[in-house]
Amino acid sequence: MKILVLNSGSSSIKFRLFAVDEAADHWQPAAQGAATRIGESGASLRLSWQGDGGEPQTRDDPGEIPSHHAGIERIAQVLQETGSLAGVGELRAVGHRVVHGGEAFHAPTLVDDDVIAAIRQMIPLAPLHNPANLDGILVARELFPGVPQVAVFDTAFHQTMPRTAYRYAIPGYLYREHHVRRYGFHGTSHHYVAKEAAAMLGKPLSHCNLITLHLGNGASATAIRDGASIDTSMGMTPLEGLVMGSRCGDIDPAVHFYLHRHLGFDNDTLDDLLNRQSGLLGLCGVNDMREVHRLAETGDEDAELALGVACHRLKKYIGAYAAILGRVDALVFTGGIGENDAAVRECACAELAHLGVELDIDANAGVQGEAGWVSRRESRVAVLVVPTDEELEIARQTREAIA
Repeated sequence: MKILVLNSGSSSIKFRLFAVDEAADHWQPAAQGAATRIGESGASLRLSWQGDGGEPQTRDDPGEIPSHHAGIERIAQVLQETGSLAGVGELRAVGHRVVHGGEAFHAPTLVDDDVIAAIRQMIPLAPLHNPANLDGILVARELFPGVPQVAVFDTAFHQTMPRTAYRYAIPGYLYREHHVRRYGFHGTSHHYVAKEAAAMLGKPLSHCNLITLHLGNGASATAIRDGASIDTSMGMTPLEGLVMGSRCGDIDPAVHFYLHRHLGFDNDTLDDLLNRQSGLLGLCGVNDMREVHRLAETGDEDAELALGVACHRLKKYIGAYAAILGRVDALVFTGGIGENDAAVRECACAELAHLGVELDIDANAGVQGEAGWVSRRESRVAVLVVPTDEELEIARQTREAIA
């Protein structure tokens, strides 16, 4: 059985093909890649796969990709040309990443006309993402007739949050009539690493209390009680919460009014400022944490400040989530920064012994890009590094949906 995972963006389509041995529950990545710069000059399709002898192969096909339809059509063609896919008939299902499921979707969902209509209705909640995600679904339905299509929502894992966590303290009609509430994102990643962490702890996920930290250019924290999300740092949009590459995270809403009244900033200017010019980029001029470290090591005060602000915010969320969980079994780091940046992990865990968090400095320094246990033996709270794999989680949830 083979399952294709598609992550359709506004100008790109990332994909991954899995070969599934259901009897052994073994998932083998058969191929992966991306169609980039769709509708633009310099478009290309990149693919990597394993040859007949198991050796890695790569292919880069430059050339115009005028539309998502053309992009997915070329993906299917190249998968067949390389032998990764014998034909469309070999596909058991296609899983799609959809950013926003609102309150309508709590689980992976088989796509039908009603689901498409619901995703379309949620476009105002995610205007940059849901239209492109929907394009991928519509094109895949057309190109792969008869193949089940499954939507996996970034927001679904957080639909277990209680009202006390997801409601904003604003007039109720804004929630009831306009759906203004906290939704949370990165749910597929948080769910995946929570299950992996539970396995490392040797406990069922339903018996685990975890704080999961997805740290990358976008970043979020989630409090998980008995395997279910009860709070998360992102809100109605991915802007709320931690300091990110170019997003500010938590900010006093009155800053918007001040900038409008005193500098004449309109809504579009404010949107661009807080989403694309702030965060690490706003503090020190770069949004790549590796470059922030490099600058800080040269004595750059802005870079040192950016590191300090980001780690301070991260530590606040760890403390807050420890408070609402009561018992914490593990602190789990994932994402590009969480998996590879020992310095950020050390900074986030420093002086948290009173919460039961005791990092093993040497073990932490030795873990980069792989799963590992980085807390001291006597630490009451385990500190784990778990590489995320959102495509694998989408594929697994797709299989569950078609079953």
